[in-house]
Amino acid sequence: MRTLVIIGYVWPEPRSSAAGYHMLSFIELFLEQKWHVTFASPAALSEHRADLTAMGVKEVSIELNSASFDDWILQQNPDIVLFDRFMMEEQFGWRVEQQCPSAIRILDTEDLHSLRDARHQWVKQQLKHGTLDLTPLSSQKDLYERMSETDLSQREIASIYRCDLTLMISDFEIQLLTQAFTVPDNLLIHCPFMLPSLSTNQTGRLPAFSERQHFISIGNFRHAPNWDAVLWLKQQIWPLIRKQLPDAELHVYGAYPPPKATALDNAREGFIVEGWADDAHSVMQHARVLLAPLRFGAGIKGKLVDAMRNGTPSITTSIGVEGMRGKSQHWGGVCTDNAETFATEAINLYTQEPLWMASQASGYTLLTERYNKQDIQPRLLQRILPLLEPEQLKVHRRRNFTGLMLRHHHQKSTKYMAQWIEAKNKSSPHKS
Repeated sequence: MRTLVIIGYVWPEPRSSAAGYHMLSFIELFLEQKWHVTFASPAALSEHRADLTAMGVKEVSIELNSASFDDWILQQNPDIVLFDRFMMEEQFGWRVEQQCPSAIRILDTEDLHSLRDARHQWVKQQLKHGTLDLTPLSSQKDLYERMSETDLSQREIASIYRCDLTLMISDFEIQLLTQAFTVPDNLLIHCPFMLPSLSTNQTGRLPAFSERQHFISIGNFRHAPNWDAVLWLKQQIWPLIRKQLPDAELHVYGAYPPPKATALDNAREGFIVEGWADDAHSVMQHARVLLAPLRFGAGIKGKLVDAMRNGTPSITTSIGVEGMRGKSQHWGGVCTDNAETFATEAINLYTQEPLWMASQASGYTLLTERYNKQDIQPRLLQRILPLLEPEQLKVHRRRNFTGLMLRHHHQKSTKYMAQWIEAKNKSSPHKS
């Protein structure tokens, strides 16, 4: 039986984050292929994590900067090791290569962290000066200039080179890497959300326009773009909507709400901070419109996919739509970067049933065109499985000479730093 080992930055939380759902879909794909799957992580067990053992996945806690990992991974003898985010490849990649050189090393970026950070810094800088122009955040030239000299970009792209393949959830990010950063496209795989197809029987059972009420916003509060979106809603967008729809309410859901978020709750303003949703799909289905005013971020947005799956039209921004529809003309709502236009379009969707139904139908079409797992899974396997042949893997790695150089120098520097930390922890009465 073939073996897949996943080294997770966190334990997957499919009900808290899109990254958790995406990881779970990858696990399910390999379980369907009858592979043995192990999920290992140095992170603490989390409140909303998925029950992987119930799926038949072995869970293992591992230590950072510890030679115990070397013995463990050697015993696993994996065919594939998947690193969940580049930080895990930095920490464990050199150990995997030393102990299991024939294992295929795959990086799952979830989203391009360095892209998200560069946009975040731009938004903070703009807001500090009282203006905000989102246009530079979609320009490859502007993004390259902002990202190329940052430590985070250099670390993340070096990690991509060191791996045999990298899963990219957004084709916009593939274009940015291949065209602006000249990363070879044979190192990257487009892997968006892999969803089961929607039947008319399923969509027909969803609540109709007249059976829904109020607006919804949803997103993990620990994710900076989501918190910024909530603030923009509270400070600028929601007052404009509420002025025209005085009886409407906005229900704000998300895991891990901090006190500063719950403090925004105000029933008189119709701004209701709900926090954790036990069933995100249910609350989505009973809302009439989703509001997702994302001013920065990366990857693709699980909340917008979920909205389309549940027949809930959405209003979002160019950052929200990015990487989500490719060349398709379909979208399950409206896209705008202007607060006043955002509010106007939200009111139109909320009050005009024909427009609402057209947006809903367009969302269903996009899901079928772009996120059908029956189309995505075979393409993914066709890129990964041939590398199980040793000669093909050897040729693939030889073509990536930049990766060979980076692995050589990274192994030396990281190995000795890790050994120094390990020795320090052993000699100290309090481990760092």
